[in-house]
Order: sequence, then C-alpha cells, then structure tokens
Amino acid sequence: MTVAVVRFGGSNCDRDALAALEHLGVDAEIVWHADGLPEDVAGVVVPGGFSYGDYLRAGAMAARAPVMEEVRAAAEAGVPVLGVCNGAQIGSESGLTPGAFTTNRSARFQCEHVHLRVENADTPFTRAFDAGDVVSLPIAHGEGRFEIKDDALAALERDDRVLFRYCDADGNVTDAANPNGSKDNVAGVLGERETVAVLMPHPERATLPDVAGPNGAGTDGAGVLAAFQK
Repeated sequence: MTVAVVRFGGSNCDRDALAALEHLGVDAEIVWHADGLPEDVAGVVVPGGFSYGDYLRAGAMAARAPVMEEVRAAAEAGVPVLGVCNGAQIGSESGLTPGAFTTNRSARFQCEHVHLRVENADTPFTRAFDAGDVVSLPIAHGEGRFEIKDDALAALERDDRVLFRYCDADGNVTDAANPNGSKDNVAGVLGERETVAVLMPHPERATLPDVAGPNGAGTDGAGVLAAFQK
C-alpha cells in the first residue's frame, strides 16, 4: 500500500511532499499523472506548483486530466486525499471540494509564514491538534484567495467542513491576519468526506526538523501529513 504524490507538468512540490511523507515513515512514491494511480493506493497527495503553467486559470487544466477521475474514485472509496496549493486549486476545479481559489487581494505572489487556527480537529488531517490550536505553515501562491458564495459558505460552516482559518499568533481571526483576502479567512476546507481536504499553506515545507528553527515554520505540517500514517 502506497501514498501516491501525483506529478503534473509544472509540479514543483512533489519531491518536497515525498521527502516529508518518507520522514514520517509513510510508504510513498511520485506518480506521473498519465500513468494513473497504483492499484494499491493508500492515499493521494496533489502537490503544489504550476500545473500546465496555470494556463486558463490555476488548476483548471490538470483538473480535467484522466488521473483526477481516479482520484475522485479513490476519494469516494474513503482513501485520504490532500490537495496543497496548486493541488488545492486542482481539487476545487475538479469538484473534490467546494469554492474556488483566485488572485490574491494584493495581486502579487506571496511567500511567507502564516498562522492558522484549527477549526475542526476531528479529521485525519487535524487529529494531531485540538480545535482552536494555532499552527504555523508557509504559503507561496499568487492565486490563493478562497472564494465561495455566501450560502455555500454557510453550508460548510453548518457541516463543520472549514478546516483552517488564517489568524494571528493568538488565534484571532482578523482581516490583518488574512494574507490573501480569502473569504472569512478560510485557508482549508473538507470535501464531502472528512478524508478529503485542500489547503493553500504548505504542510510539507513545515515537517522536516532540519529546515525548522527560529526563522522557519517549525514542524506543524507533520500533524497534517499524519493523515497518511498507518
């Protein structure tokens, strides 16, 4: 049983994701999208990058690749699926999760560390935390602003499908703590199953101890990727 890290042309966080998963003792491999998922797939990570050069809009072309039909089928079977950054864009474009990700409020690419408040700790991706915990992860995106209609956001809230919100170091959800203008500070959401999630920040870049430190993002990302541990 292996966790597949799906590589598209333009993916640039696939090796980071692989290294982070292997550090956690997860059996993982990079899978070229045209080859499809392995038969014994135990999890799927759709990593960050710029699939197909972000032509049309970020994630739109990769979302229509045949492998995403396999990813959706795996998700429906209860296999853990996580989309990160460009993978989150692909996930929303393919219908794995609601809403959409679009151009940052600043209209600029942003690369920085942010704080996130755990909104739902009863999921595979947040079981290492308690609700209300504040974690630190890095972002690196130009189209990370989460948008969704008000009624759909209300439904997400009702069903407890908001995973993370941008906040300050004390856990306060404020506009000043919102790096990209995401609606209601949403940084990550769940699909129809709690085993399917997308988020803009990068947990794989905050997992390895040798890149943590006073100027780094720590290792909070390990708690997110723990969803793939047996």
